[in-house]
Amino acid sequence: MSQKIIIFDTTLRDGEQSPGASLNVMEKVEIAKQLEKLRVDVIEAGFPVSSPAQFEAVKRISGEVGIIVAALARAKEVDIKAAWDAIKEAQKKRIHTFSSTSDYHIIGKFAHERYGKNLEEKRATILKMSYDMVKYAKSLCEDVEFSAEDAGRTDLAYLAEVVEAAIEAGATTINIPDTTGYTVPFEFGEKIAELKRRVSNIDKAVISVHCHNDLGLAVANSIAGIENGARQVECTINGIGERAGNASLEEIVMALNVRKDLFKFSTGINTSEIYNTSRMVSGFTGIIVQPNKAVVGENAFAHESGIHQDGMLKNRETYEIMTPDSVGVNKTKIILGRHSGRHGLKARLIELGYTIDEKELNRVYERFTKLADKKKEVFDDDLRILMGDEVFTESTHYILDYMQVNSGTGSIPTATVRIKRNDKELSDSATGDGPVDALFNAIDRALGIESLIESYRVRSVTSGRQALGEVSVRIRSHAHSFTGRGVSTDIIEASAKAYLSAINQNEIYQLEAKTLNANEKITEAI
Repeated sequence: MSQKIIIFDTTLRDGEQSPGASLNVMEKVEIAKQLEKLRVDVIEAGFPVSSPAQFEAVKRISGEVGIIVAALARAKEVDIKAAWDAIKEAQKKRIHTFSSTSDYHIIGKFAHERYGKNLEEKRATILKMSYDMVKYAKSLCEDVEFSAEDAGRTDLAYLAEVVEAAIEAGATTINIPDTTGYTVPFEFGEKIAELKRRVSNIDKAVISVHCHNDLGLAVANSIAGIENGARQVECTINGIGERAGNASLEEIVMALNVRKDLFKFSTGINTSEIYNTSRMVSGFTGIIVQPNKAVVGENAFAHESGIHQDGMLKNRETYEIMTPDSVGVNKTKIILGRHSGRHGLKARLIELGYTIDEKELNRVYERFTKLADKKKEVFDDDLRILMGDEVFTESTHYILDYMQVNSGTGSIPTATVRIKRNDKELSDSATGDGPVDALFNAIDRALGIESLIESYRVRSVTSGRQALGEVSVRIRSHAHSFTGRGVSTDIIEASAKAYLSAINQNEIYQLEAKTLNANEKITEAI
């Protein structure tokens, strides 16, 4: 009989740490609902103490889904209290707290003498702090998870000591994260096995693994952890996350599913919702899924070689180890047009994984009809991008009201823009090296800013001359990057919308940062 592996999805917390990825509250709630349809066991909804928006998102998600909602907290009372306040109305709730355990982190993060004068004293301080804070979390919430940050590079004897103390304090799940993606499968698997041998009370907690992909081994390490006793795996949709990302949920789930002959483990995941979830996360975050991405990439089920095509026509199993249907890839193209009504649009959006009320439907339908007038046929990918566009932009943000761009051979590109914010209108004109540069310069002048643009990307969402174009713009402000997206059949208009979206995100972050204690620097890792 197969053993159940708990799927802990951290797309909304660790996944959002991807450079430039930023989700508003509405988008997080939408993704959380889709994760529930996917049937993940736990949703890590965010890091409540880090900002008002994070707190609000976790609180909203707690009231919207019926599965376990986890909130992240450092081993500090203020963090744990904020996490509890955010999740306490959830049907099922978990506080997830963590402490650094590797010498690299201890020396780097706990350098002040108040933590101890030497490494041995600092280790003792962290051990006590971990015990005390798990105990405090347990006084608020029955379900407590403890993570030993950078466990992959932590001395095994000390790691076992911290884990044992956390379980004694009441932790029901112990997470062993390879925070820096440093370990290799046999090494990581052996660390899990050795902890099972060394920790006397390990049978009182579920062992979890959380692997990063810096060496491209996150999925392999996660499976090695499962083989050696881990029964929870922490992962993200599309493998998004800090630096090179996290272990990919869809790859772990399908590896266990396809290789049942090898692995006697199962998950409760509804695999037919994998593709919809992947596309929703990609649409909202603006992080494009690479074409050759396993399971959910555009080429995952494409066969171009003549030999492969011949084999596929005779027997699909010749070159496919899983079917497109098994992960929810629908080969039938559903087409909507200008004559499609609200009910038809809503029904299709529901099939694609979105939940939408009548007010939101009216707003989406208005944009849908404008798009249908321009490109005649609207495909599923168009709808996904439409849902990920600035449909629900707050009125307090900058919104493109008008633009005019002139460009041609032998002429100097010029642009004029009018931008609205509340009842104010800001307008200006500028020239540039090209139409997009002129447009960005005009926006900068209208807003009185000068942004550093790190990247500018354009892609076609669907094929054909009337394809919807998606523009992604990433800007940098001090130590942070912000990615904005815009879509339109007009690439110049999409560029303006994407740039303003990035500017809006930067402004939101700056406003939230002012509300935090200047001395309390929040670092998300695990």
